Amino acid sequence: MDLRAATAEDVGSIREVALASLSASYGHAVDEALLSEAVENWYGADDVGEDIADPDTVCPVAVVDGEVVAFAESYVVDRRERVGEIDWLHVHPDHRESGIGSALLERVEAELRDRDVDSVEGKVLVDNEAGTAFYEREGYELSGERVVDIGDERFQERLYRKRIGRDGTLREGIYETADGETVYVAFDESERGSKAPFYVAYADADHESRYGYFCGNCQGTNVAIDTMDAVECLDCENRRKAARWDAAY
Repeated sequence: MDLRAATAEDVGSIREVALASLSASYGHAVDEALLSEAVENWYGADDVGEDIADPDTVCPVAVVDGEVVAFAESYVVDRRERVGEIDWLHVHPDHRESGIGSALLERVEAELRDRDVDSVEGKVLVDNEAGTAFYEREGYELSGERVVDIGDERFQERLYRKRIGRDGTLREGIYETADGETVYVAFDESERGSKAPFYVAYADADHESRYGYFCGNCQGTNVAIDTMDAVECLDCENRRKAARWDAAY
């Protein structure tokens, strides 16, 4: 097995691995049509190509006998600390339980450490038992759980975190919306955007009532979310692609 950086020639193979991995992990819980829709939304050829070409991403692939059998992608988000967020980590079902997933994760962590991150995070749906077990086995701690909407279905999602660098201080910001409402922005809860992160905003200081998102680019709250959890700031066109289900196979 060889690990190397992904190239434009790997786009087709990455899409095939993603579909096979998602089907194996979620075929028992998610409708086949929704799985196909997910691959087109999250792993479109143009989008994958752009991600691979982006110098800010860490995107290694695992190659066995000349074929790509696994891939991962992560990137750095600057909150009040630097966090490496793992967006994808998929291993083809024919090559699972062979150590490839662990090797990919080790490669990702090493590159993120070189970028001076404080911690690494990965999100996994509870229905993906192999994925949750993977992070726990690799030394990640469960740091949160929430309900996410995918299409017309609701799923429970877990956030796993491992500290691998310097300590940071997580803080909260309090802002007033254009309508005069007060929102409490959690800078330790963010999603990657095309121009800047989107931070989770709450309607109360105890973070019990979710308000929506705060755009880190224009510092506004005029943010729209569609049924596949794509996010867009209507003021500055900062965008986040439709949410992927998890960051582990």
